[in-house]
Formats: sequence, structure tokens, C-alpha cells
Amino acid sequence: MHITRVDSKVVGTAHFVQIECNDGTVGIGQSACWAYPEAVHTIIETFQDYLVGADPLRIEHHWQYLYRMGPFRGSVLTSAVSAIDIALWDIKGKILEVPIYQLLGGAVREKIRLHLLLPGTGTEALVSQAKIAVKDGFTAIKMDPLPGNYADLGLAELVRQTSETTHTVRDAVGPEIDLIFELHRKLTPLKAPSVIAAISSTLPLMIEDPIQIDSISSQADMARLNAAPIGNGERMHTIWEFRELLVQGGAQYVRPDLGLAGGITHTKKIAAIAESFHSSVIMHNCLGPVLTTAAIHLAASIPNFEVLEYSPFDDSLPGPKIKPSVRREGGWMPLPTQPGLGVEIDWDGLDAHDLVGRPITQIPLRQDGSVAYSV
Repeated sequence: MHITRVDSKVVGTAHFVQIECNDGTVGIGQSACWAYPEAVHTIIETFQDYLVGADPLRIEHHWQYLYRMGPFRGSVLTSAVSAIDIALWDIKGKILEVPIYQLLGGAVREKIRLHLLLPGTGTEALVSQAKIAVKDGFTAIKMDPLPGNYADLGLAELVRQTSETTHTVRDAVGPEIDLIFELHRKLTPLKAPSVIAAISSTLPLMIEDPIQIDSISSQADMARLNAAPIGNGERMHTIWEFRELLVQGGAQYVRPDLGLAGGITHTKKIAAIAESFHSSVIMHNCLGPVLTTAAIHLAASIPNFEVLEYSPFDDSLPGPKIKPSVRREGGWMPLPTQPGLGVEIDWDGLDAHDLVGRPITQIPLRQDGSVAYSV
């Protein structure tokens, strides 16, 4: 058995891979480097000469070969490797006629807990959306509580408005619901501690990405210096980066994205490193059913999983073109029973996806015209 074809497909800001084998088995994968899908596509084309003719079942070998093929590495490369890796696991599951999680040691849980990513901004919108999410069955919700003009506010006013929003949401949903506050890397290491201290009394499950991700040491400091639980890692992409984060910052929630952090093969290793630090995994996941289903398989098989991010994309995208084998049941996702990944895609006429929500050249600016901290 061997690979006969590797197709890379850019659909709007989404990027997918389809791998075909000589016996007709087909596997699909997706990358998560949504700002530069064309760059990931180009790397996949470079991979084709190596992959065509190769045994699809040698997943670890192919991961190592593709990652180390050239000297220039980074998130674009690991995104390409991620998409290939997920597709190869899809193929292997189909060949052996079992869901992917059965190949990863089997399920350690019967269903996957979800937290809903709220799209709103401002206290009123977030309270309304949070109440709807709870009524729909979610036991955990995530939101960005910072005001829209965060970059131009003085520290005291920034803290006051953010604290008011978080406490109002907590009062609205009660103590039974886990709250996750996504700060979207908008704060400096000097401002973040004041904001974190003000919102910590709501007892959030996690405060995510308070500062920019340029420095692993600075991110680790946030976890080490603040009493509230911190989550980091959605833009990180190797076991070596996550190891440094945890060595320097101790236990915290790790946030690998399967479409960026090397697919199923590598993210399982990241989870194992986190387990050794008594850290839990809350995978970053907001790009639709393919990556969500891949994350479900991994979440089913690791002991230190906490809750999986769930985007409105996952409710809106499934249809005649993208067909996941499982659908959300309230705030939970059942485990797939279909062999392989459990997602089918009809590529003909597949709509272009807007995963970014804005042109990447339009980023936040301060009133003085300088570049603000942004996503």
C-alpha cells in the first residue's frame, strides 16, 4: 500500500489536505495557520515528491522526515506537517477499521466536555450570549472581557471596566459555570498583573494569553507570578517550546492547536509533557469540524484533558459539503464511532471560509497611530 496523490486545497482562509492511496483509501487533514494559508499550501507541494509512493502507515517516520527535511522551521512548516499528520491518522483508522482514538491507547472518557467561544464584546452582549450558552447546555464558556478601546485606556479605567464585565457575567451565570477569560495577548507584562488580580475573584477556570507570545520566558512569568490559573500555547508549535514554558512557569493550562502543533502525533507528546508537570490540556480549537473532530480523538485518549474549545463554526459549517460523523449534544460531544477521523468533505463547490473575520492587514491601532497589542 502506498500514497498516490497529495492534494492541498486553500478555501478562503482555510487550508485542507487530502491524501489518496492506491487502494482507494482517502484521508483528510487541516492546518491552522489561518493568516498565511498559501504559504502552508506551498510547503505541502514541496512535501509531495517525498510522500507520493510512501507507506501511509509510517506516521511517526513521516512526521520526523517532513519536519527535518529543511533547515528553516516555524509555525508555517508545523501547520503543513499537522495537516499531513491528521490525514495519515485518518487513513490508518480507516484501514484498521477503528476510530483514531482507539489507535492512541483507547478512550479514557465517554464524552468530551466543551466550552463555547462567545463572539460578543461588551458587558451587555456577553451576558446575553452567556445565558443562552448555559441554557443550551454548556457548563463552560469563554469570552474576551477587555473593552474595545483597551489600548487607549489608562490602567485604572482598563481594570475597572474589565472587572465590571467579568463580575457581571459571573453574577449572571452563577458559580456552577466555568468561565475562561481570553485576553488575546493585548496586555503588556506591566499591565497584565493588575487586570488579572481584578478579575481573579470571579474564580475563572483559566485566564488565557494575557501578553504577547514573542517570549516564552515572559509567558512563563505570567503563570509563575499570578495566583490565577493561566493558559498559554495556542501559537506555540513544538514539544521543545512547551517544555520551556512549563519548566520556567510551572503547572498551567497548555493550549496546543492540532492544526499548528504537529497534528495528532506531536500534540499527544505535548500532552504527555504537560502531564508530567501536573498541567491540564485545553486545546485551542476554533476553525471548524475537521480540527474539532481531530481534537476529540486526542481528548478521548489523554488523561489530563480538561475541556475543548468549541466555536460557532462547528454548528454552522456542517452540511452537504462538510459532514462530521458526530454532532454536539448540549455542552458535550460524543465520541466518533466511524473508522478514521469521522469527517467527509465534498470538495466540489465548497464555500470559501473566512476564519479570520478581518483582512490581516487591518490590525488595531492606538489613538496616536502606533500598533496596539493584538491577536
